[in-house]
Amino acid sequence: MIRVWDPLIRVFHWGLVAAIAAAWLTAEEIEAWHEWVGYIVLGLIGFRLIWGLIGSRYARFSQFVPSLKEAISYSKDVLRRREKRYIGHNPLGALMVVALLSMTAATGVSGWLLAEPERRAMLPEMPMIVAPAYADPDGGKEHQRGEHDDEVLEDVHEVLANLLLLLIVLHVAGVIYASTRHKEKLALAMITGKNAAPGPDDQS
Repeated sequence: MIRVWDPLIRVFHWGLVAAIAAAWLTAEEIEAWHEWVGYIVLGLIGFRLIWGLIGSRYARFSQFVPSLKEAISYSKDVLRRREKRYIGHNPLGALMVVALLSMTAATGVSGWLLAEPERRAMLPEMPMIVAPAYADPDGGKEHQRGEHDDEVLEDVHEVLANLLLLLIVLHVAGVIYASTRHKEKLALAMITGKNAAPGPDDQS
């Protein structure tokens, strides 16, 4: 066994799992808690971006983010069931990490914008799909436009959250597949930080 995941990466990973679960549980009922959980999520994402530049070997983006050619080649090998075992993230797993970080950040930022009207004012005016039939000359039209913008942003936040859930399901499925395929315990490795040492055909 060799050390792969440093303690900060493991704390980040399981902290983000717990925070996203808490965000889902508080989405409809406890708005104040949901907002604070969102801040925690954004803080964790900020840490991961920094640690991806200065962290340990397998935490760095430069170590695991693949080129398009590498990702396509690995995908073909998976379909032919001849892919190499990677000690850190394999190319598809690396792309999933990038997708999860991006989607989580986008969901958090959209929620942050929803929290305060002043923040939404920083956005460009949302397009009106259907023009209002009636408009109050004393500002009713502007009020309706503001309500429309809020509704659009709420819809965007909800869609992003649902896409994040889909990515999480795909991520778990990928972990199960890779664990079964290469006879290793990837979830346990993210707890202990250790994984089986590379063999002669493995990618370290």
